[in-house]
Amino acid sequence: MASNRMSRKLINIYRLGIKELWSLWRDPVMMVLIVFTFTFSVYTAGTSMPDTLNKAPIAIVDEDDSPLSQRIISAFYLPYFMPPQMISLQEMDSGMDAGLYTFVLNIPPNLQRDVLAGRDAEIQLNVDATRMSQAFTGSGYVQQIIQSEVSEFLQRYRSNTELPVNLAVRARFNPALDQSWFGSLMQIINQITMVAIILTGAALIREREHGTIEHLLVMPVTPAEIMVAKVWSMGLVVLIAAALSLNGMVRGILNVPVEGSLPLFFAGAALHLFATTSMGIFMATLARSMPQFGLLMVLVMMPLQMLSGATTPRESMPEFVQNIMLIAPTTHFVEMGQAILYRSAGFDVVWPQFLALAIIGSVLFIYSLERFRKAIMQMA
Repeated sequence: MASNRMSRKLINIYRLGIKELWSLWRDPVMMVLIVFTFTFSVYTAGTSMPDTLNKAPIAIVDEDDSPLSQRIISAFYLPYFMPPQMISLQEMDSGMDAGLYTFVLNIPPNLQRDVLAGRDAEIQLNVDATRMSQAFTGSGYVQQIIQSEVSEFLQRYRSNTELPVNLAVRARFNPALDQSWFGSLMQIINQITMVAIILTGAALIREREHGTIEHLLVMPVTPAEIMVAKVWSMGLVVLIAAALSLNGMVRGILNVPVEGSLPLFFAGAALHLFATTSMGIFMATLARSMPQFGLLMVLVMMPLQMLSGATTPRESMPEFVQNIMLIAPTTHFVEMGQAILYRSAGFDVVWPQFLALAIIGSVLFIYSLERFRKAIMQMA
């Protein structure tokens, strides 16, 4: 008797889940959202926001016209800088006012003579600080380039004692420091959270707006069966989309190597989806329409993504924020995803994140189910 009841529940959950999949398939807006977030959005995150300097426009005023100044000028080249534009001193201010150059280097007269004589010499660097990312990174690049060129130039004329210690830098997990390795994978991790919440919340609101929720109330199904059906069906869609994006977009088009275990990552993603889909249903019970649900998404998703460690390390945040964000599933999912996909970590390393996601997901599911029951009773 108990086995028949359990099998009936499983059949109901399966059929209700299939209904959700068909409803999603007939919703072109949601289908476009899924395709966009796991293709174009991942591609742009991996290619359009480099941390390193890329093709920064630079102009140079050479008032020295010496071998040293020519050596400095030739050190600025692609891909970090555009080919330097040689301008006069009178053109410097007008060019920067027009936004033609991010950097203008003014090499003063007699630079080489002063350097060889051991006198202090100054080179003026003008930076357009309205271009924040290029200005912050590029000023350091320019300083290093000039110091390196001047040092090598002086070695021809003076004896230079080498330092007894040589610093050898080894970049692990991303030897070329390629931004696309970080941006594309983190975008997938972020989009898994966002799309899961949107799909489950939209599924419930869509039924409420179309009146199909009343049809479910007269069927021999329980609120738990309805909620579990939404969780597994929408979670399955997100997992499939993420797997296709990881193999097709990240590995195929962006050529980003993924060294970690994908089955282990998607097992953790399934636990994370258990929490986020429950969160989506809870938010849908609070909102009365899709516009209200969209506003809730803005309030929820921004702190979940910004404070989870996906954009900046958690260690750089205030300790209070770090402790508060431990109750968010995204914190543990980001930590787990980075460990597996970037550092090839095994289950012996990420099991605390698995446990945290299981606990948080269970709490969210129980709380959301209780809220869902109350919402259905009010509809009845």
